[in-house]
Amino acid sequence: MDRESKEILNLIQNEFPLDNRPFLKIANKLNTTEEKVIDTINKLKNKGYVRRIGGIFDSKKLGYCSLLCAIKVPDERISEVAKLISSYKGVTHNYERNNDYNLWFTVTAPSQEDIKNFLKNIKTRTGIEEILELPAIDVFKIKAIFALKE
Repeated sequence: MDRESKEILNLIQNEFPLDNRPFLKIANKLNTTEEKVIDTINKLKNKGYVRRIGGIFDSKKLGYCSLLCAIKVPDERISEVAKLISSYKGVTHNYERNNDYNLWFTVTAPSQEDIKNFLKNIKTRTGIEEILELPAIDVFKIKAIFALKE
C-alpha cells in the first residue's frame, strides 16, 4: 500500500470531516484532489481494506434494540447464509468464527419484536433452527484505530 493510501486511511479513521464535502477537506489536508481521494478510497474498498464509511451511533440511546447472535451453519453453506444475513438492513456485523456456531452477527432494530421477526425469517429462509441469542449484559466500547505507518 502506498504512502498516500495510508495517509487517507489514517485520516478517515481518526478525523473524518463532518462536512458536506468531506473528501475535499481530506484532499486539501493532503495537497491532492477530491477525485484522487475518492478514487483511492474506492480502490481500497475493492481490495477489502475498507468495508464501510459511516457514522457509529449509540443505538440504545436512539431507542433501538440490538442482539448478538451465533448460528450453526454447515461449512458448505457459510457464504450463502452470510450473504443472506448481510442483506438485511439492521445487520451491522457478520463474521465467521472457528466454532460449532460458526457465523456470528449483530442485528439492530426498532424493537425486540422486530428482532424476533428477523430471527424467525432467517430460520425460515435458511432452514437452520440453531441460533444462539446473546444479549449484552455489559457494554464495552473500544475505539479500534489501525495506525498505518510507512
